[in-house]
Amino acid sequence: MKLKSSVFLVGFLLSNCVYASNLVYKPVNPSFGGNPLNGSFLLNKAQSQNLHKAPVFEQSYAERFQSSLERAYISKLVREITDLAFGDTCDPADPTCEPSLLEEDSIFTSGDHIIEVITTNPDSIKVEVTNTLTGEVTIIEIPRFG
Repeated sequence: MKLKSSVFLVGFLLSNCVYASNLVYKPVNPSFGGNPLNGSFLLNKAQSQNLHKAPVFEQSYAERFQSSLERAYISKLVREITDLAFGDTCDPADPTCEPSLLEEDSIFTSGDHIIEVITTNPDSIKVEVTNTLTGEVTIIEIPRFG
């Protein structure tokens, strides 16, 4: 009986040999070296769990139109100030020359802001932007290069 149990024990030990290898960590997230194909899956999972949504402010057609006009007006004003700062003013006798918005000192109103362009200094152009709601004044001084 002893012999049978010893043979069984040796057989059991030999049959259950354990083999091991190194454990290797492979990240899932492509930001940390994982497979790039996992990116869209992980992003979709994160977005589906996100409960925070940005508020949506719907504007009427008139509000969008007014906003677009103000942006175009301010863009033209910035172009003219830049041209004036670099000495790129056009000749009024030229038929392709557009009339300038700027005069000696100009004041413009845009929404809740008053924009005052002061061009009397030969070395620089001074732009004062005043918020009529808070009274905050921002002064931008642009050197002339022309």
